[in-house]
Amino acid sequence: MPLDEKVLVIPTERFRAAGYFHGFRPADDAYRSAILDPTRFSFPARAEVENDPSFKQLIPYIVLRCGEHVFHYRRGAAGTEKRLAALRSIGIGGHISEADAAGGIDPYRTGMLRELTEEVELGCAYRERCVGFINDDRTPVGSVHLGVVHVFDLEAPAARAREDALAESGFAPLADLLREAAQFETWSQFTLEVL
Repeated sequence: MPLDEKVLVIPTERFRAAGYFHGFRPADDAYRSAILDPTRFSFPARAEVENDPSFKQLIPYIVLRCGEHVFHYRRGAAGTEKRLAALRSIGIGGHISEADAAGGIDPYRTGMLRELTEEVELGCAYRERCVGFINDDRTPVGSVHLGVVHVFDLEAPAARAREDALAESGFAPLADLLREAAQFETWSQFTLEVL
């Protein structure tokens, strides 16, 4: 995504008013409504907000799970977020763009599904739910992003990476990934702990 592309943000003060937290926060209806309220969204240029902690860019963080197995990958050099290159991840997703707001009532959901289909091909049915939020203001990346965690429970371990940015991808037992948690980006570490 180019830095001049317009991305979905909420003011950080809105996030703080809804209930500031560090790490993982389970989703409840009130918190989800406060954060994902389309009337509170704006779409400034990514270059303007990429290093401005007065805004939180909302990022869908989709976890693909089949029973006790979780999809994981290493962030390849082709990814747009260079600050996360080479780290392991269990989250699929990315920025919601202003184009996702065209013609729809829920730009967040439209963008989430676009990101999913751009990054992976799902070869089976699934059940989806929003399970929580991730915040980590300790890192430069985390201070300007807020993760929205969705779990897609798949009927089979049938997901294939579509992008080079998702290197070394596949499914592994959750217990194995937990043992290797130090190799993962912080958002994945938080999510692995609650899965």
